[in-house]
Amino acid sequence: MIKKKNKEEKELEKETDPVQDEIREYPETDRKNEPSEKIDPDTMVENPEEKIAELNDKYLRLYSEFDNYRKRTLKEKAELSKFASADVITSLLPVLDDFERAIKAFTATSDNGTALKEGVVLIFNKFLSVLNQQGLEQMKTLGESFDTDFHEAVTNVPAANPDQKGKIVDEILKGYLLNGRVIRFAKVVVGS
Repeated sequence: MIKKKNKEEKELEKETDPVQDEIREYPETDRKNEPSEKIDPDTMVENPEEKIAELNDKYLRLYSEFDNYRKRTLKEKAELSKFASADVITSLLPVLDDFERAIKAFTATSDNGTALKEGVVLIFNKFLSVLNQQGLEQMKTLGESFDTDFHEAVTNVPAANPDQKGKIVDEILKGYLLNGRVIRFAKVVVGS
């Protein structure tokens, strides 16, 4: 008898369960993943060969477009690096012209060379000013403390007085900064 009660109770629960009532009213909601009508897989896509050809065509076009983009960017990068210094060279051309005039003046002058020296100094100053406009700076070294970030010690000499110890006493080759970054270390003689 106990078993009968359990079966009867279960049947009563099923009858009063609102979720079960909804499923009975709407049987197609019970099968979410199954379509209500049976569809033949061959009729799902009208023409699978056409669909494959269309997708293959899209893929090939996308691949070609990407390949063209890659080639174009490589070409642009090569041209950019090739002509990156064009502005600097263009601004230096007048200085080159001045040097040519100075060379011609060597042969034309017969004086002791003072005018020639003044011309070369004038060209040097013009050249330096063009480079300064592009961000070049000369390092100040004489009397400064030795710093391995900016200077390269060629030799050490005994200091004439104790104040010169660890300081730069002579400059062999000037050092240069380009926009605050060292492009050539100054070769110096350090007092020890």
